[in-house]
Order: sequence, then structure tokens, then C-alpha cells
Amino acid sequence: MAGSITTQHSFCRICESLCGLEVDVDASIPGGRVAAIRPDAAHVATDGFACVKGLKQMRLYDSPDRLTRPLKRVDGRFVEIPWAQAFAEIGAKVRALRGVSPHSLSMYVGTAAGFGVLHPVFAKGFMDGIGTRNFFGSSTQDCANKFAVSTQMYGFPFTLTHPDIAHTRCLIVVGANPVVSKWSFLQVPNPAKHLRAIESRGGQVFVVDPRRTETARSAGEHVPIRPNTDVFFYLAFLRELLQTIDVDPARIAKHMKGLDTAARVAEPWTPERQAEVTRIPAATLRRMVAAYCEASARGGAVLYCSTGVNMGAHGTLAFWIQEVINAVSGNLDRRGGALVGKGILDFPKLTQGNLTKGHVSRVGGFPAVNDVFPGGILADEIRTEGPERIRGLFVTGGNPLITMAGAERLREALGELELLVVTDIFLNETASLAHYVLPATTPFERPDLPFVFPLMLGLQTKPYLQATDELVAPRGEALDEATIYLELCRASGTPLFGSKIAQRVLETLQRFGPKRPFGVREIPQKVLLSLLLRLTRNGSFAQLLGEPHGRTRPAQTGGDFLGKRVLTSDGRVDLAPPALVARAEGLEAAFEAERAAPGELRLITKRHVKTHNSWTHNAEPFAGEGATNHLHVHPDDAARLGLADGDIADVRSKTDVVRLPVKLLSDLLPGTVALPHGWGHQHARGLTHASRTAGVNVNLLSADGPDAVDPVSGMAHLTGIPVEVTPAAAPRDPSNWAGIGAEERRAL
Repeated sequence: MAGSITTQHSFCRICESLCGLEVDVDASIPGGRVAAIRPDAAHVATDGFACVKGLKQMRLYDSPDRLTRPLKRVDGRFVEIPWAQAFAEIGAKVRALRGVSPHSLSMYVGTAAGFGVLHPVFAKGFMDGIGTRNFFGSSTQDCANKFAVSTQMYGFPFTLTHPDIAHTRCLIVVGANPVVSKWSFLQVPNPAKHLRAIESRGGQVFVVDPRRTETARSAGEHVPIRPNTDVFFYLAFLRELLQTIDVDPARIAKHMKGLDTAARVAEPWTPERQAEVTRIPAATLRRMVAAYCEASARGGAVLYCSTGVNMGAHGTLAFWIQEVINAVSGNLDRRGGALVGKGILDFPKLTQGNLTKGHVSRVGGFPAVNDVFPGGILADEIRTEGPERIRGLFVTGGNPLITMAGAERLREALGELELLVVTDIFLNETASLAHYVLPATTPFERPDLPFVFPLMLGLQTKPYLQATDELVAPRGEALDEATIYLELCRASGTPLFGSKIAQRVLETLQRFGPKRPFGVREIPQKVLLSLLLRLTRNGSFAQLLGEPHGRTRPAQTGGDFLGKRVLTSDGRVDLAPPALVARAEGLEAAFEAERAAPGELRLITKRHVKTHNSWTHNAEPFAGEGATNHLHVHPDDAARLGLADGDIADVRSKTDVVRLPVKLLSDLLPGTVALPHGWGHQHARGLTHASRTAGVNVNLLSADGPDAVDPVSGMAHLTGIPVEVTPAAAPRDPSNWAGIGAEERRAL
């Protein structure tokens, strides 16, 4: 048996870290089976680090619940059908709906789609071929505020600044927990090591968060903040900064505009005033500004935020002010500050027109951000009558019924669709409502390069390139998404990207791809990936495979963005975009509302170190908190509410109510409760383990619809939600507790 084990090198593709892996494959099993995974100690960048999720991911892919053949819903149950039938029937329905209006068809792209190179390209190419404007994505749940602000300030949604963690002297992390969730957008393997390294070289780390997170326990000083008040902290920080430093007028005039306007926006927000709602003492804020300024003079400082800010009530404005602070302090485009990476090609310049088309949604008139509409209006786009009402939806690499706001409304809306097609590896909650479910490959079953952020944008602490071959054969009849969407283009009569030439070239290339036993020829993925490498003068795919631990690329040093790669009309960074300045006019009213509700409980989300988004609960090693998620409550709040550890509580927002057991957590700022996201799998037909859990979907408590969506970014409000918590009449023992159904929630 030992002789049947071969060791191959690859990299993880379940988050931005892309940790280098050694993978043992058992060749005695037909097609191969992953037997063990270890960190790659010789990797050029990840240096022997990998998290528990990455080292046990084969437990997910080898689940008996894996989809291996296309499914069709017939009389309420799923039956297996051949690929040829699936493509033909879906294609015929697309043709019919497109005849009504191309905008009657739409797509939702989830996070998992983004961690491969070809998947998102071909998925978007299919939609562009149809000619619809209706493209939705998970970004409007967790990060579209950054895309919107980047478009307004820098001229392109993917012009994403990132902290130079390896050299900064002061890092202020707001609303992020990289030790558990890794670094949003940026590849930072072993975040705790990098954070401690800042302190070891004499720098400072501050973690601003309502909870003393795993990150705050690893390094730096924890600064508690009341949820939903981040924007007031940022504004006071900017005001204090401008009174502390001497801004370089020549640098500002040459590379930026709008500083006077941004300063006027910040002027009313003194450290003392922000303290009234943030609960960050004025002296603490001034000390943080002083540390930031001192580090700026000694080698660089940077502010960084993630989902805790992004998903709050003012995430777009908060991120805008953060970017202004980093820019005017001289830390933008500077070693030790905020860098703008460079990928293997100039992706922003190459794709600017395709990602900034100026589309506006039918419902609510929302501008597309990164060519994506708000997920929070998807239910309304389906249910609002008109010739362009969405009647068909493709879902790829995501599970919107768990991840989006207003999950109950969305469930009802999805049931009204004439066509729902889900491409996934499991029959999850959304797929359980589909008319067709198409089985996809897993990361270990396809060749790949690092995804768009590190590859095309250079979002890496230590830039490098790496290729991976497929390690095991696809299970059953699972197909890669590039092949699936090319075949759907053919069946629908809608050429990829609307280009008959592109469709013809790819179909010709497909003839040379491997033919599977069930009759479908795959796109030769390695040929396309190799072409990309050759066009960017990085050799061939085979050559890169010959460097199994990765190939180092030039380090990022700054000084190559301002005046060179800013894509605004005049080439200067806009510090005061009119849309954001106008939005800031509502902050006085928001501030008064905060002051009027000092005792209001605020719900934040959290993640367990073993779980990942919504899709990992179907395997025992990823159970996280066990058979359910819990409502985490500070002991002082629990005593006031009449709750003890293990009690069952009802959590009410203005949209819904959920019931679950309580865990006491002294790491929370009093007045804050926390609920892990990604749970609530009881409706899934094909998640044997996860559907037996009693967890609840936190996003039932979030509002959707046009009135609940940020008008600039399209973001829903998914954290910092005002809630009421009360004891529930339910068994104290969670093992005897089965949750609460939709009808009972309505009754409550």
C-alpha cells in the first residue's frame, strides 16, 4: 500500500492565503484519492504554514454527498440525467427567456468561484453572451464598499490598496480578525506571525473591534468599539491627524484633489464627540493618532479594515475616510504604508471598460459596482412585474439562501423562477430549490494558477507565482466550470462574451481536450493557463509546474502607483468624491440616533477557526461549535437579560426572530452580542451531516430590499444589527432542542 502513495505539491484554494501544500495521493484507488495534506515547508512564500481547514479539506470533497451527475427536479424530487440532456434543456429555456428579454436572465456568483482563474471568466462570459445586465455576487454582502470607493477615488474597482505588513511600523486593524479569517483580498499566510513580527521590530499594532478577537489576543492592543460607529472613529482620526502632521502640499497637489472638502467633512468630529458613541476614549484615539504619525515618520503606518466595517451601517463612508487618512499622511504608495500591487499584467487598464459599464438596476436604480448589482434587491428583481423581471437565475460557487440578507424573502422569490440552475459540489440549500443542479470539480480535480487578486493585482505580502496540476481525477461526471459554461453558451446560442470568434476558437480548442467517458470533451485548461503565462512572459504552465514550491516575483516597494497607475479622468486620487461627500451629510442624523439608543443591543457576526463561510459544516472536522451555533453574550448583559450559559434565547430584529442556545463570552464589549454565520442547513436536501445540525441562519435577521441597501456600494447591512434578546421557553439542553421553524418565527 505504501508504494501506491505519491506526494505532489499544490496550494490551497479555500481562501486568500493560498498556502503551499504537500498532498499525498493514494493511486491504488481508481482516479486517486487524497490521503493526507501537510504544509509545504519549502514554499517560497507560505513557509510551512497551513490552517486546519486547508489540511482537512479532503474530508469535504470525499463526502458521500458529493454531486457526481447532473440532476433535474421532476415532481418535487431530483433525478439524474445525462449532460447532453441538461445542456439541451437549459439551453432551450435560455433561448425562450432571452426572447422575452435578455435581462430576464441573471447570475449570482459566490466567493468559491473567485478562487480559480477560469471559473469567473467563463461564468461572466456566459452572461455577457446572453446580453443581460443582471449580474449579482457575494461582494455586496462583504466587500463591495471597497470596490465602490476604489472606483470613486482611483478610477477602478480593483485598485485595492493593501498594508505593507512586512515593513510597517504601525498597523491599525479595524473590524477584521485575520488570525481566524485570514487577510481579506491580501495573501498573508500565518497572520499571527506577521502581526507579532511588527511588534518584535519595535512597531505597534492596534485592533479596533467590539470583541477581543483571536487577532487581538495574538498581538497588539485591543481597542473596543461599539458596532456601527466605525465611521465616527475614522472621522475623528482624520481630524486629529490633520491637526498633528504637516501635510506635504506639493505631493497632494501633484497626485490628489479634494483634501479641503474631506477636511470639512471631518471637522465636526472631535475625539471627544466620537467617544460619545464609539466608547473609545478621546485620549485613546489621540494616542493612536500619535503612534500612527510617529510611525509614519520612522518608516510607515497604515490603517486596514475588513468585514466588520464593510458589512456595517456606514461601511462605504468608513472605508473612504480610511483611504483618505492613508493618502494624506504620506503612507499611500509607500513602503511600510499602503501599497497597490502589480500583477503579471496591467489588469486594471486592460479590463477597465468591462468592469465599469455604468449599468443601473431596474429596481431601485442602483449603479453596478464592479459590474455587480446588490444581492439585497435580487428578490425584488424576481418579484417585481415587468418585461425585464428576472425569470431565470444561474448560481455558481455560492449559496445565497444562507449568505444573503432577507433569506426567507429570497427563498420565496426563488420558488417563483421559471429556471434556476445551480453549479456546485453539493446539493445545498439553494441547490435544493433548483430546476437543474450541475456537478462541478473541486480544487484538487483541476489545474490552476493563483486567483485574480494575487495573479493579476499582486495582492501578496511576498509576490510569487505557482502552478498546480490536478491531483486526482474528477469524481463521477463532475465537470470544470469553464467547460460547463462554454457548453451552455453553445446550447443557448449565446457566444462567450458575445463574440462568435471567441466561441469558435474555444470550441476548436475543446476538440483537443480530454474526452470523458460520458461523451463531453473538457476545455484543455492547462493550454489556456499556459497561454496566459506565455503572453505575460512567465514561461509555460509546464515550466512553472517544474518549480513546485513557487517562483518568487519582484518585491513591492511602493512609488509606482501615484502619477502612474491611477485611472481617474485626470490621473489624480479623488479624496472627496461627490457621491461620498453627499452621503456623509446624513451622518449628523446617524450620530443623534446613536446617542439616543445607548442601551440598544447590537448583533455582530463571528467565525469559528474550524469553519469557513457557509459550506464546510457538512464534515465532522468543520463542525466548529458542535451541533449548533450559539448566541455569545457578555456576562453582564446575560445577568441583565435573565440568561445563563446554555439557556435558550430568542433574538429579534426588525425583520425576523431566531432561537438558539447562549454562551457567555467576556471578550465582548457589553451591549454587543455575537452570532456565528454560515449555519441554518435544515432545508438542504443533500447535506447529510449539516442538515441534522440545529444552527440558525443569522442573515434572517438582516433586511433586504431597496430601502435596506447602501445606495453607493449596494451593500446590505449584515453586522451591527439592532436586536432584542429574551429568554425562550425551550429545553435547556441543546441536544434536545430542534430550533424554530418559519411559521413559529412569524408567530413570535
